[in-house]
Amino acid sequence: MGQRYDAVVIGGGHNGLISAAYLARAGMKTVVLEQRDVLGGAAVTEELFPGFRFSVFSYVVSLLRPEIIRELNLPAHGLDILPLDGTFTPLRPGEGRAAPKDGNGSPIGTGDYLWRVNDHGRTVRELRRWSKRDAEAYEEYGQLMVDMARFIKPILSMVPPDPTSNDPRPFLPLTNLLRSFQKLSERQQAVFVQLMTMSAADFLSQWFETDPLKATMSASGIIGTYQGIRSPGTAYVLLHHYMGEIDGAFRAWGIPKGGTGGISNAIGSAARAQGAEIRTQARVARIKVRSGEATGVVLEDGEEIEAGAVLSSLDSRRTFLDLLEPGTLDPGFEAEVRRFKFRGSSGKVNLALDALPTFTCLPEPGEHLRGAISFSPSVDEMEQAYDDAKYGRFSRRPYIDVIIPTLVDPAMAPPGKHVMSCFVQYAPYHLDPELGSWDDNREAFGDAVVDRISEFAPDLKSKILFRNVQTPLDIERTTGLSEGNIFQGELSLEQLFFSRPVPGWARFRTPVHDLWLCGSATHPGGGIMGANGRIAAMELLKSRRRRAA
Repeated sequence: MGQRYDAVVIGGGHNGLISAAYLARAGMKTVVLEQRDVLGGAAVTEELFPGFRFSVFSYVVSLLRPEIIRELNLPAHGLDILPLDGTFTPLRPGEGRAAPKDGNGSPIGTGDYLWRVNDHGRTVRELRRWSKRDAEAYEEYGQLMVDMARFIKPILSMVPPDPTSNDPRPFLPLTNLLRSFQKLSERQQAVFVQLMTMSAADFLSQWFETDPLKATMSASGIIGTYQGIRSPGTAYVLLHHYMGEIDGAFRAWGIPKGGTGGISNAIGSAARAQGAEIRTQARVARIKVRSGEATGVVLEDGEEIEAGAVLSSLDSRRTFLDLLEPGTLDPGFEAEVRRFKFRGSSGKVNLALDALPTFTCLPEPGEHLRGAISFSPSVDEMEQAYDDAKYGRFSRRPYIDVIIPTLVDPAMAPPGKHVMSCFVQYAPYHLDPELGSWDDNREAFGDAVVDRISEFAPDLKSKILFRNVQTPLDIERTTGLSEGNIFQGELSLEQLFFSRPVPGWARFRTPVHDLWLCGSATHPGGGIMGANGRIAAMELLKSRRRRAA
């Protein structure tokens, strides 16, 4: 007989650590079991090249819930979020509002750019350079999106009711949401319906005419999804990312000091301070079930750990299909688990640089490089990147979201050197068999990313000291995320709220008594948010109080 705990948490990602912190704070003897030698799951910082530290997978934060930061006192445990100021969209020579051409009609000049910053007045002036209409529309659009985010934000802390239940109590929060909807203006109600049904590109086209602006803003609608910016439903994903808060400011993005591992380490420190035990290099091989009830876990080395409750921060496929003995689940439920779509579509390229790259359109190093750099010059190019993925090919001219964290956190690299983080859409997990495997295509994918950036910064290749390429298969192998999906399952409308991850089982509970889900495969979805882990822990504690009563 092994050790016994009140709760065992499978997976030391940020959600698993948050669940453990809340359970330990409530007095439950809790242990976290992480398969790797580093905490964080996909939110890790690692020194892949001497002196250069990378946020290898997840790289920015905007969704971490402020109540978690406050309740776990994460700043006291080292959490420090550094702001990213705006989004810079470079354009190639010949592109722009009034791109000059020579006598033969060939483009000349250095190219244009679009640069939105956190200073609203500066952004409006920049947009006016492109379109007076867009500058005026930006005011209305921004206010409406803030209104929509404030309206929908309560859902982030809500436990989805079971639509088949006859108990009216779980539906009460939805009644409050309905009342709030009725208080919205007719215009606001119409915009909300559009957000739930339209594509990101079509939704934005109602306000804006500037192509690079629409393309860049649409990008938030396809992050981590196997859809294009013209696919219906992507407008909601845009809103999902709009709900981020840092210090109470909507749509404020930042990077944790020390990389995303800084978030995981702060949460881990908070969990330990509450009494939780955290073990690394402790891979779980099986969840123990007796008479329909989870009773603990068995580690890969054979060690058995008994527990009153098991919480899995792994995705639904890994939890139900890999860690439970065959036959444990009802065949109908298992069929629903298999239908849940992952369809990983994202890759990552991490670069160690000898010096900053020079962008042709704005060659001098400056504050435009201190925020996100979005390679999204046009709506058509964004959609063409998706066209490649539809047929099992990685995009030859992908959408890339780049940050250079060393410009706000110099300790991530040696003096004068830099780290460049490149998040890439699209890299489909399932490649066309004619292309071979991802192991065959890893370096070609990395080349495509570097070539794409070099269209705008031609000297990049000469400044690369080291390159780390993460395909969806690599992400799956390292982090355990099925198909490398960064949200533990697509954020498509049919896989949200009541239906995440299985219709009728969206309340963090599972058909196995005292087996709980607490990762991003649950409501409200993915991102470094933490709401999933917090709500799961609260629901478990609530069930214990009811049982004790």
